[in-house]
Amino acid sequence: MAGRTPPFAPFEFLIAWRYLRARRSEGGVSVMTWISLVGIALAVFALIATLAVRSGFRAEFVDTILGSNAHVTLYPQAVQDENGRVTRAITDYEALAGQVATVEGVSRAAPLIKGQVMANANGRNSGVEVFGITEEDLLAIPRIADPETSYGDIARFGEGVAIGSGVARELGVTTGDRIRLISPDGVKTAFGTSPRVNAYEVVYVFTAGRYDIDRTRVYLPFAEAQSYFNREGTADEIEIMIDDPENVQDMVRPIALAAGDGYMIWTWRDASGAFLRALDIEDNVMFVILSILVLIAAMNIVSGLIMLVKNKGRDIGILRTMGLTEGSVLRVFFICGAFTGIIGTLAGVILGCAFAIWIDPIFSAVTYVVGGGVWDPSVRGLYNLPAKLQLQDVLSAVGLSLGLSFIVTIFPARRAARMNPVEALRYE
Repeated sequence: MAGRTPPFAPFEFLIAWRYLRARRSEGGVSVMTWISLVGIALAVFALIATLAVRSGFRAEFVDTILGSNAHVTLYPQAVQDENGRVTRAITDYEALAGQVATVEGVSRAAPLIKGQVMANANGRNSGVEVFGITEEDLLAIPRIADPETSYGDIARFGEGVAIGSGVARELGVTTGDRIRLISPDGVKTAFGTSPRVNAYEVVYVFTAGRYDIDRTRVYLPFAEAQSYFNREGTADEIEIMIDDPENVQDMVRPIALAAGDGYMIWTWRDASGAFLRALDIEDNVMFVILSILVLIAAMNIVSGLIMLVKNKGRDIGILRTMGLTEGSVLRVFFICGAFTGIIGTLAGVILGCAFAIWIDPIFSAVTYVVGGGVWDPSVRGLYNLPAKLQLQDVLSAVGLSLGLSFIVTIFPARRAARMNPVEALRYE
Protein backbone atom coordinates (compact mmCIF):
# COMPACT_ATOMS: atom_id res chain seq x y z
CA MET A 1 0.00 0.00 0.00
CA ALA A 2 2.82 2.37 0.91
CA GLY A 3 4.51 1.74 -2.41
CA ARG A 4 1.41 2.94 -4.22
CA THR A 5 1.23 6.23 -2.30
CA PRO A 6 1.29 9.07 -4.87
CA PRO A 7 4.10 11.63 -4.57
CA PHE A 8 3.30 14.72 -2.48
CA ALA A 9 0.26 13.13 -0.93
CA PRO A 10 -1.83 15.28 1.48
CA PHE A 11 -0.44 13.52 4.56
CA GLU A 12 3.10 14.53 3.54
CA PHE A 13 2.07 18.19 3.49
CA LEU A 14 0.32 17.71 6.85
CA ILE A 15 3.44 16.27 8.49
CA ALA A 16 5.66 18.99 7.00
CA TRP A 17 3.29 21.69 8.23
CA ARG A 18 3.30 20.24 11.77
CA TYR A 19 7.11 20.23 11.77
CA LEU A 20 7.25 23.84 10.64
CA ARG A 21 4.79 24.93 13.33
CA ALA A 22 6.45 22.94 16.11
CA ARG A 23 7.92 24.90 18.98
CA ARG A 24 11.56 24.46 19.85
CA SER A 25 10.63 22.58 23.02
CA GLU A 26 8.82 20.05 20.81
CA GLY A 27 11.85 19.49 18.63
CA GLY A 28 11.02 22.17 16.04
CA VAL A 29 13.30 24.87 14.69
CA SER A 30 10.86 27.73 14.22
CA VAL A 31 13.52 30.37 14.95
CA MET A 32 15.83 29.01 12.24
CA THR A 33 12.88 28.83 9.88
CA TRP A 34 12.10 32.50 10.45
CA ILE A 35 15.75 33.47 9.97
CA SER A 36 15.85 31.59 6.66
CA LEU A 37 12.58 33.13 5.54
CA VAL A 38 13.66 36.69 6.36
CA GLY A 39 17.05 36.17 4.71
CA ILE A 40 15.52 34.96 1.46
CA ALA A 41 12.94 37.77 1.50
CA LEU A 42 15.62 40.43 1.91
CA ALA A 43 17.82 38.86 -0.77
CA VAL A 44 14.97 38.71 -3.30
CA PHE A 45 13.95 42.25 -2.37
CA ALA A 46 17.50 43.49 -3.00
CA LEU A 47 17.67 41.64 -6.31
CA ILE A 48 14.34 42.97 -7.62
CA ALA A 49 15.05 46.51 -6.39
CA THR A 50 18.47 46.51 -8.07
CA LEU A 51 17.11 45.13 -11.34
CA ALA A 52 14.29 47.70 -11.31
CA VAL A 53 16.68 50.60 -10.72
CA ARG A 54 19.01 49.26 -13.38
CA SER A 55 16.18 49.02 -15.93
CA GLY A 56 14.82 52.42 -14.92
CA PHE A 57 18.19 54.12 -15.15
CA ARG A 58 18.89 52.70 -18.60
CA ALA A 59 15.40 53.49 -19.88
CA GLU A 60 15.51 57.05 -18.53
CA PHE A 61 19.01 57.63 -19.87
CA VAL A 62 18.11 56.34 -23.34
CA ASP A 63 14.81 58.26 -23.33
CA THR A 64 16.54 61.55 -22.59
CA ILE A 65 19.08 60.86 -25.34
CA LEU A 66 16.44 60.00 -27.92
CA GLY A 67 14.11 62.77 -26.78
CA SER A 68 16.65 65.58 -26.88
CA ASN A 69 19.23 64.63 -29.49
CA ALA A 70 19.36 63.45 -33.07
CA HIS A 71 19.03 59.71 -33.58
CA VAL A 72 21.35 59.99 -36.57
CA THR A 73 23.65 62.88 -37.49
CA LEU A 74 24.73 63.40 -41.09
CA TYR A 75 27.75 65.64 -41.58
CA PRO A 76 30.10 66.29 -44.50
CA GLN A 77 33.68 65.21 -44.79
CA ALA A 78 36.28 67.94 -44.38
CA VAL A 79 37.18 69.72 -47.63
CA GLN A 80 39.27 72.73 -48.55
CA ASP A 81 37.52 75.81 -49.84
CA GLU A 82 38.84 78.18 -52.49
CA ASN A 83 40.97 79.99 -49.90
CA GLY A 84 42.60 76.78 -48.70
CA ARG A 85 40.67 76.65 -45.45
CA VAL A 86 39.25 73.36 -44.20
CA THR A 87 35.46 73.46 -43.98
CA ARG A 88 32.61 71.07 -43.28
CA ALA A 89 29.78 73.29 -44.51
CA ILE A 90 26.67 71.86 -46.23
CA THR A 91 25.55 74.26 -48.94
CA ASP A 92 22.59 72.29 -50.32
CA TYR A 93 21.20 71.49 -46.89
CA GLU A 94 17.52 71.87 -47.82
CA ALA A 95 17.77 69.47 -50.76
CA LEU A 96 19.86 67.02 -48.71
CA ALA A 97 17.38 67.06 -45.83
CA GLY A 98 14.55 66.47 -48.31
CA GLN A 99 16.34 63.46 -49.84
CA VAL A 100 17.01 61.89 -46.45
CA ALA A 101 13.43 62.51 -45.29
CA THR A 102 12.15 60.29 -48.12
CA VAL A 103 13.90 57.23 -46.66
CA GLU A 104 11.42 54.78 -45.17
CA GLY A 105 11.67 54.87 -41.38
CA VAL A 106 12.92 58.47 -41.20
CA SER A 107 10.44 60.71 -39.40
CA ARG A 108 12.31 64.01 -39.70
CA ALA A 109 15.47 65.46 -41.22
CA ALA A 110 16.47 69.01 -40.34
CA PRO A 111 19.52 71.21 -41.02
CA LEU A 112 21.38 72.33 -37.92
CA ILE A 113 23.97 74.93 -36.90
CA LYS A 114 26.11 74.12 -33.86
CA GLY A 115 28.65 76.15 -31.95
CA GLN A 116 30.08 76.64 -28.49
CA VAL A 117 30.05 80.16 -27.04
CA MET A 118 30.03 82.03 -23.75
CA ALA A 119 26.70 83.18 -22.32
CA ASN A 120 26.63 86.23 -20.06
CA ALA A 121 23.96 87.84 -17.88
CA ASN A 122 23.85 89.59 -14.51
CA GLY A 123 27.63 89.53 -14.29
CA ARG A 124 27.68 85.72 -14.61
CA ASN A 125 29.28 83.67 -17.37
CA SER A 126 28.54 80.15 -18.54
CA GLY A 127 29.83 78.04 -21.40
CA VAL A 128 26.93 76.88 -23.57
CA GLU A 129 26.34 74.94 -26.76
CA VAL A 130 24.16 76.77 -29.27
CA PHE A 131 21.89 74.83 -31.64
CA GLY A 132 20.59 76.79 -34.63
CA ILE A 133 17.28 75.24 -35.66
CA THR A 134 13.97 76.28 -37.21
CA GLU A 135 10.90 76.69 -35.04
CA GLU A 136 9.13 73.84 -36.85
CA ASP A 137 11.98 71.44 -36.15
CA LEU A 138 12.29 72.59 -32.54
CA LEU A 139 8.63 71.75 -31.93
CA ALA A 140 9.34 68.21 -33.17
CA ILE A 141 11.90 67.49 -30.41
CA PRO A 142 9.91 65.68 -27.68
CA ARG A 143 11.97 66.57 -24.62
CA ILE A 144 12.16 70.24 -25.64
CA ALA A 145 8.64 70.92 -26.92
CA ASP A 146 7.03 68.74 -24.23
CA PRO A 147 9.56 68.64 -21.37
CA GLU A 148 9.20 67.65 -17.73
CA THR A 149 8.77 71.31 -16.79
CA SER A 150 8.94 74.53 -18.77
CA TYR A 151 7.90 78.14 -18.68
CA GLY A 152 7.63 80.82 -21.29
CA ASP A 153 6.13 80.58 -24.79
CA ILE A 154 7.86 78.32 -27.30
CA ALA A 155 5.70 79.90 -30.02
CA ARG A 156 7.84 83.05 -29.62
CA PHE A 157 11.02 81.16 -30.48
CA GLY A 158 11.54 83.26 -33.58
CA GLU A 159 11.87 86.37 -31.37
CA GLY A 160 14.59 85.12 -29.01
CA VAL A 161 16.25 82.00 -27.62
CA ALA A 162 15.17 78.87 -25.75
CA ILE A 163 17.53 77.82 -22.97
CA GLY A 164 17.84 74.94 -20.54
CA SER A 165 16.79 75.39 -16.92
CA GLY A 166 20.39 74.81 -15.82
CA VAL A 167 21.60 77.67 -18.01
CA ALA A 168 18.85 79.91 -16.64
CA ARG A 169 19.77 79.02 -13.07
CA GLU A 170 23.48 79.55 -13.69
CA LEU A 171 22.94 82.99 -15.24
CA GLY A 172 20.10 83.99 -12.92
CA VAL A 173 17.66 84.76 -15.74
CA THR A 174 14.07 83.94 -16.56
CA THR A 175 11.73 84.55 -19.49
CA GLY A 176 11.75 88.15 -20.58
CA ASP A 177 15.37 88.71 -19.54
CA ARG A 178 18.16 89.12 -22.06
CA ILE A 179 21.38 87.16 -22.30
CA ARG A 180 24.49 87.94 -24.31
CA LEU A 181 26.16 85.28 -26.45
CA ILE A 182 29.86 85.92 -26.93
CA SER A 183 31.69 84.14 -29.75
CA PRO A 184 35.43 84.52 -30.40
CA ASP A 185 34.76 83.84 -34.09
CA GLY A 186 33.12 87.14 -34.88
CA VAL A 187 33.56 89.93 -37.37
CA LYS A 188 36.70 89.83 -39.52
CA THR A 189 38.45 93.22 -39.76
CA ALA A 190 41.77 94.48 -41.04
CA PHE A 191 43.10 94.11 -37.50
CA GLY A 192 41.95 90.51 -37.12
CA THR A 193 38.81 88.82 -35.92
CA SER A 194 36.90 90.59 -33.16
CA PRO A 195 34.53 88.73 -30.84
CA ARG A 196 30.87 88.82 -31.70
CA VAL A 197 28.47 89.80 -28.91
CA ASN A 198 24.73 89.59 -29.52
CA ALA A 199 21.95 89.99 -26.97
CA TYR A 200 18.79 87.85 -27.15
CA GLU A 201 15.59 87.71 -25.14
CA VAL A 202 14.89 84.47 -23.28
CA VAL A 203 11.44 83.40 -24.49
CA TYR A 204 11.37 79.76 -23.33
CA VAL A 205 13.06 77.74 -20.56
CA PHE A 206 12.87 73.93 -20.59
CA THR A 207 13.92 71.01 -18.38
CA ALA A 208 14.74 68.06 -20.62
CA GLY A 209 15.55 65.74 -17.71
CA ARG A 210 19.29 65.43 -18.32
CA TYR A 211 21.57 67.66 -16.23
CA ASP A 212 24.21 68.03 -18.94
CA ILE A 213 21.59 69.08 -21.52
CA ASP A 214 19.74 71.52 -19.27
CA ARG A 215 23.05 72.96 -18.10
CA THR A 216 24.51 73.72 -21.56
CA ARG A 217 21.79 73.76 -24.23
CA VAL A 218 20.68 76.99 -25.98
CA TYR A 219 18.46 77.01 -29.08
CA LEU A 220 18.73 79.89 -31.54
CA PRO A 221 16.58 80.46 -34.66
CA PHE A 222 18.27 78.92 -37.68
CA ALA A 223 18.61 82.08 -39.77
CA GLU A 224 19.98 84.02 -36.80
CA ALA A 225 22.45 81.22 -36.04
CA GLN A 226 23.70 81.33 -39.65
CA SER A 227 24.40 85.02 -39.28
CA TYR A 228 25.86 84.75 -35.79
CA PHE A 229 28.33 81.96 -36.67
CA ASN A 230 29.16 83.31 -40.16
CA ARG A 231 27.41 80.34 -41.82
CA GLU A 232 25.32 82.28 -44.35
CA GLY A 233 23.79 79.88 -46.87
CA THR A 234 25.17 76.76 -45.15
CA ALA A 235 24.47 74.28 -42.37
CA ASP A 236 26.82 72.26 -40.20
CA GLU A 237 24.93 68.96 -40.18
CA ILE A 238 21.60 67.26 -40.77
CA GLU A 239 19.73 66.11 -37.67
CA ILE A 240 17.73 62.94 -38.41
CA MET A 241 14.97 61.36 -36.32
CA ILE A 242 13.82 57.80 -37.07
CA ASP A 243 10.77 55.76 -36.11
CA ASP A 244 12.70 52.92 -34.44
CA PRO A 245 15.81 54.36 -32.78
CA GLU A 246 16.61 51.10 -30.96
CA ASN A 247 17.42 49.55 -34.35
CA VAL A 248 19.28 52.56 -35.63
CA GLN A 249 22.03 50.46 -37.23
CA ASP A 250 19.52 49.15 -39.78
CA MET A 251 18.98 52.72 -40.99
CA VAL A 252 22.62 53.64 -41.55
CA ARG A 253 22.93 52.16 -45.04
CA PRO A 254 19.62 53.54 -46.46
CA ILE A 255 20.46 57.01 -45.14
CA ALA A 256 23.99 56.84 -46.55
CA LEU A 257 22.65 55.83 -49.97
CA ALA A 258 20.13 58.69 -49.92
CA ALA A 259 22.79 61.24 -48.91
CA GLY A 260 25.34 60.15 -51.50
CA ASP A 261 29.12 60.40 -51.33
CA GLY A 262 31.01 62.84 -49.17
CA TYR A 263 28.98 62.46 -46.01
CA MET A 264 29.56 60.57 -42.78
CA ILE A 265 27.02 59.20 -40.30
CA TRP A 266 27.11 59.29 -36.51
CA THR A 267 24.32 57.51 -34.60
CA TRP A 268 23.19 57.92 -31.02
CA ARG A 269 24.64 54.50 -30.24
CA ASP A 270 28.04 55.67 -31.53
CA ALA A 271 27.84 58.65 -29.19
CA SER A 272 26.63 56.76 -26.09
CA GLY A 273 27.62 53.18 -26.91
CA ALA A 274 30.51 53.07 -24.44
CA PHE A 275 28.27 54.20 -21.59
CA LEU A 276 25.55 51.69 -22.50
CA ARG A 277 28.09 48.86 -22.70
CA ALA A 278 29.41 49.87 -19.28
CA LEU A 279 25.85 49.70 -17.96
CA ASP A 280 25.40 46.21 -19.41
CA ILE A 281 28.64 45.00 -17.80
CA GLU A 282 27.62 46.52 -14.48
CA ASP A 283 24.19 44.88 -14.76
CA ASN A 284 25.72 41.43 -15.27
CA VAL A 285 28.14 41.86 -12.39
CA MET A 286 25.43 43.09 -10.02
CA PHE A 287 23.17 40.17 -10.96
CA VAL A 288 25.94 37.68 -10.17
CA ILE A 289 26.75 39.37 -6.84
CA LEU A 290 23.12 39.47 -5.77
CA SER A 291 22.64 35.88 -6.92
CA ILE A 292 25.36 34.92 -4.47
CA LEU A 293 23.46 36.85 -1.81
CA VAL A 294 20.34 34.80 -2.58
CA LEU A 295 22.41 31.60 -2.39
CA ILE A 296 23.78 32.58 1.04
CA ALA A 297 20.25 33.23 2.24
CA ALA A 298 19.07 29.91 0.83
CA MET A 299 21.88 28.09 2.67
CA ASN A 300 20.15 29.02 5.93
CA ILE A 301 17.46 26.57 4.87
CA VAL A 302 20.07 23.80 4.95
CA SER A 303 21.09 24.70 8.51
CA GLY A 304 17.47 24.74 9.64
CA LEU A 305 16.63 21.42 7.98
CA ILE A 306 19.72 19.69 9.36
CA MET A 307 18.68 20.73 12.86
CA LEU A 308 15.11 19.66 12.13
CA VAL A 309 16.25 16.24 10.92
CA LYS A 310 18.39 15.80 14.02
CA ASN A 311 15.55 16.78 16.35
CA LYS A 312 13.02 14.63 14.53
CA GLY A 313 15.14 11.48 14.36
CA ARG A 314 12.73 9.57 16.64
CA ASP A 315 9.74 10.67 14.53
CA ILE A 316 11.50 9.57 11.36
CA GLY A 317 12.16 6.13 12.86
CA ILE A 318 8.51 5.75 13.90
CA LEU A 319 7.23 6.88 10.48
CA ARG A 320 9.53 4.45 8.72
CA THR A 321 8.41 1.53 10.90
CA MET A 322 4.80 2.49 10.13
CA GLY A 323 5.52 1.99 6.45
CA LEU A 324 6.61 5.37 5.10
CA THR A 325 9.05 4.99 2.24
CA GLU A 326 12.32 6.85 1.86
CA GLY A 327 10.68 8.90 -0.88
CA SER A 328 7.86 10.00 1.44
CA VAL A 329 10.29 11.06 4.15
CA LEU A 330 12.40 12.92 1.58
CA ARG A 331 9.34 14.74 0.29
CA VAL A 332 8.22 15.70 3.81
CA PHE A 333 11.49 17.49 4.55
CA PHE A 334 11.71 18.85 1.00
CA ILE A 335 8.31 20.46 1.53
CA CYS A 336 9.58 22.01 4.78
CA GLY A 337 12.49 23.67 3.04
CA ALA A 338 10.59 24.53 -0.14
CA PHE A 339 7.79 26.12 1.87
CA THR A 340 10.30 28.42 3.56
CA GLY A 341 11.79 29.35 0.18
CA ILE A 342 8.38 30.01 -1.39
CA ILE A 343 7.11 32.22 1.46
CA GLY A 344 10.41 34.11 1.63
CA THR A 345 10.44 34.61 -2.14
CA LEU A 346 6.83 35.85 -2.12
CA ALA A 347 7.62 38.34 0.65
CA GLY A 348 10.71 39.53 -1.23
CA VAL A 349 8.70 40.02 -4.43
CA ILE A 350 6.13 42.12 -2.58
CA LEU A 351 8.82 44.26 -0.95
CA GLY A 352 10.79 44.66 -4.19
CA CYS A 353 7.75 45.60 -6.27
CA ALA A 354 6.58 48.06 -3.60
CA PHE A 355 10.02 49.67 -3.56
CA ALA A 356 10.03 50.07 -7.35
CA ILE A 357 6.49 51.49 -7.40
CA TRP A 358 6.96 53.96 -4.53
CA ILE A 359 10.63 54.76 -5.09
CA ASP A 360 10.05 58.53 -5.32
CA PRO A 361 8.51 59.00 -1.83
CA ILE A 362 10.99 56.50 -0.37
CA PHE A 363 13.92 58.36 -1.92
CA SER A 364 12.49 61.70 -0.77
CA ALA A 365 12.22 60.38 2.79
CA VAL A 366 15.83 59.12 2.71
CA THR A 367 17.02 62.46 1.35
CA TYR A 368 15.12 64.30 4.09
CA VAL A 369 16.52 62.07 6.84
CA VAL A 370 20.15 62.47 5.75
CA GLY A 371 19.73 66.17 5.01
CA GLY A 372 20.04 66.06 1.20
CA GLY A 373 22.99 65.46 -1.05
CA VAL A 374 22.19 61.77 -1.63
CA TRP A 375 21.86 62.18 -5.40
CA ASP A 376 24.10 64.55 -7.36
CA PRO A 377 22.62 65.16 -10.84
CA SER A 378 25.85 66.76 -12.07
CA VAL A 379 27.56 63.37 -11.62
CA ARG A 380 24.76 60.98 -12.57
CA GLY A 381 23.14 63.08 -15.30
CA LEU A 382 19.57 62.42 -14.10
CA TYR A 383 17.70 64.42 -11.49
CA ASN A 384 16.31 61.48 -9.49
CA LEU A 385 16.68 57.76 -9.00
CA PRO A 386 14.49 56.03 -11.60
CA ALA A 387 13.00 52.53 -11.33
CA LYS A 388 11.23 50.49 -13.99
CA LEU A 389 9.54 47.30 -12.86
CA GLN A 390 9.70 44.66 -15.59
CA LEU A 391 8.05 41.24 -15.54
CA GLN A 392 11.20 39.63 -16.90
CA ASP A 393 13.27 40.94 -13.98
CA VAL A 394 10.72 39.76 -11.41
CA LEU A 395 10.50 36.32 -12.99
CA SER A 396 14.29 35.97 -13.12
CA ALA A 397 14.52 36.84 -9.41
CA VAL A 398 11.71 34.43 -8.52
CA GLY A 399 13.20 31.65 -10.64
CA LEU A 400 16.65 32.12 -9.12
CA SER A 401 15.37 32.17 -5.54
CA LEU A 402 13.03 29.19 -5.87
CA GLY A 403 15.58 27.21 -7.87
CA LEU A 404 18.31 27.68 -5.27
CA SER A 405 15.87 27.04 -2.41
CA PHE A 406 14.70 23.75 -3.93
CA ILE A 407 18.20 22.59 -4.81
CA VAL A 408 19.76 23.18 -1.38
CA THR A 409 16.75 21.54 0.30
CA ILE A 410 17.39 18.22 -1.41
CA PHE A 411 20.59 17.41 0.50
CA PRO A 412 19.28 17.48 4.11
CA ALA A 413 16.04 15.87 2.90
CA ARG A 414 18.03 12.96 1.45
CA ARG A 415 19.87 12.62 4.75
CA ALA A 416 16.54 12.27 6.56
CA ALA A 417 15.26 9.74 4.03
CA ARG A 418 18.34 7.53 4.38
CA MET A 419 18.24 7.52 8.16
CA ASN A 420 18.16 3.97 9.55
CA PRO A 421 14.97 3.59 11.64
CA VAL A 422 16.68 1.06 13.91
CA GLU A 423 19.49 3.49 14.70
CA ALA A 424 16.97 6.31 15.16
CA LEU A 425 14.99 4.32 17.78
CA ARG A 426 17.84 2.50 19.49
CA TYR A 427 18.25 4.98 22.31
CA GLU A 428 14.59 6.01 22.58
